[in-house]
Amino acid sequence: MKLDTKSLRYLNPTDWRTLTGVETGSRNHEVVPTSLIATLSKSSVGDVQRSISILAKTNLIAKVKNAKYDGYRLTYGGLDYLALHSLQKAGIAYSVGNQIGVGKESDIFVVSDEKGEQRVLKIHRLGRVSFKKGVRNKRDYARTRIQKERGAGSWMYMSRLAAVKEHTFMQALKEAGMAVPTPLGQNRHQIIMSLVDGFPLRQIDKVPDPAGLYAELMDMIIQLASLGLIHGDFNEFNILIKEEEVEGTDGDVKLVPVLIDFPQMVSVDHADAEYYFQRDVNCVRRFFERRYGFVSDEPGPFFKDAKKMLGRDGTKRLDVNVEASGFSKKMARELETYMKEHGIDGDAQDRNTKNIDEDASDDTENEEDDHEHEDLEQTVETEQG
Repeated sequence: MKLDTKSLRYLNPTDWRTLTGVETGSRNHEVVPTSLIATLSKSSVGDVQRSISILAKTNLIAKVKNAKYDGYRLTYGGLDYLALHSLQKAGIAYSVGNQIGVGKESDIFVVSDEKGEQRVLKIHRLGRVSFKKGVRNKRDYARTRIQKERGAGSWMYMSRLAAVKEHTFMQALKEAGMAVPTPLGQNRHQIIMSLVDGFPLRQIDKVPDPAGLYAELMDMIIQLASLGLIHGDFNEFNILIKEEEVEGTDGDVKLVPVLIDFPQMVSVDHADAEYYFQRDVNCVRRFFERRYGFVSDEPGPFFKDAKKMLGRDGTKRLDVNVEASGFSKKMARELETYMKEHGIDGDAQDRNTKNIDEDASDDTENEEDDHEHEDLEQTVETEQG
């Protein structure tokens, strides 16, 4: 999905209040009545009508055909703007660059702060039409159980839950010393994290020591279990490989794996924990055999053995800590149910690398001419709420 930030700088305070009013109204209305938008934005009807015209022209809100009354709905573009505006005000992001990745339910961009330091922006898009044609024809996001319970705001709510979960888990893992990106901020469905100077494992054709890297990845899976967690989608797509200079050597480097993508992570106490654990192990095993011709002599690791490492050396359980920090069991259940209903709970076994790479390339082809960063905004004042 194209992220066009050109209009961000031109929105005035009334425009932001109007856009926020549509977002607020979307929690209970599939189509937010124009009169309610005016009430929520605390602006005059005339000012709101002018703002609505501007927001509709820039596709931040959309008028619904055949609606029973005059009203609008929030688009993903509108939600993008609200999140970016908040992240910019917090000093976390200043400019947006090229799209560098696309997933089934997320988009990845390079952003910079005011000093020009590059970072990564991940935008969760649960509920969008997938770029995989086979999936596109099977999904019905408008008729899920959770959609019926939560109304029109389901896709916004679920995307926000995915972002909250990923940011919370990434922060906990970073503090525990795991090799993950540094989380820098989160708002609505967006996360900003440090930029890892590396490449996905799936793009690396040769490694100097397959056995050593394989053992390191298995140790990472076990270390996660010792912290009470299972990644759930531990595979060549979600492992970045970067080079680090070996201390005390004359320029020798070593390959360091960095783990990303955490919305599907579960506790070792989860009902399907053993299944997810074994799937993570098997994903790595299959990839190393297929890509590097390496087959480990060791049959494990096994879930029962990994679980014995739980809390070793007095290590705190991150699954418990994360729940205590705000990502509740209720939120976890809702997100997990939604992801299972739509086949996005870590489906690495069914992925076809070639097809995904080609689709991703097609999706970002039109972005490559835009090499200059666009300022998010320069004059926009504080948004309401």
